[in-house]
Amino acid sequence: MGMPLDLVAEASDEDLLARYAEGDPAAARALTLRFAPLALRVAQARLKDMAEAEDVAQEAMLRLWRIAPEWRAGEAKVSTWLYRVTANLATDRLRRRGRSVALDEVAEPEDDRPGAEAGMMSTARQQALTGALDTLPERQRQAVMLRHIEGLSNPEIAEVMDIGVEAVESLTARAKRALAGLLMPRRAELGFGDD
Repeated sequence: MGMPLDLVAEASDEDLLARYAEGDPAAARALTLRFAPLALRVAQARLKDMAEAEDVAQEAMLRLWRIAPEWRAGEAKVSTWLYRVTANLATDRLRRRGRSVALDEVAEPEDDRPGAEAGMMSTARQQALTGALDTLPERQRQAVMLRHIEGLSNPEIAEVMDIGVEAVESLTARAKRALAGLLMPRRAELGFGDD
């Protein structure tokens, strides 16, 4: 027997996933209503093609259904797991899309690689940023990465992290201040002049 509708709306994501794994159709509907729009938004933001985004979102939801019986509560949030799976599927789709062009149609690429010095500086900057990000509290790091690396909007981040938009703004502002404090003393070392 399925969950009563009022309990479905109030149930946590993990509870719904466990109920789905036990065969509850109401839990399956509730999970679909909660998470299919998220998967579609993430896929659409990356792919810029609604038909492909729908395919990717559907595949992500199928993976959620498959993992349900093995889900270990407390290890990850369902929304975060689904976001990552959807983003990875969209990235894979973009890679395949890039390979599907006929070789004769591809122009010979210019060699625009940076020189050795520029490459080393870029690597040093990336390492400095990664090191600074690693010092941030987990929630701040997640908010900054979703905003500035994944390119999500604050409302999308709020949904992924299951917090309010104001909390996202607060987390990213605190993270930016912390990163500036860590990286500002290294400006000269990282090749940033006083322009």
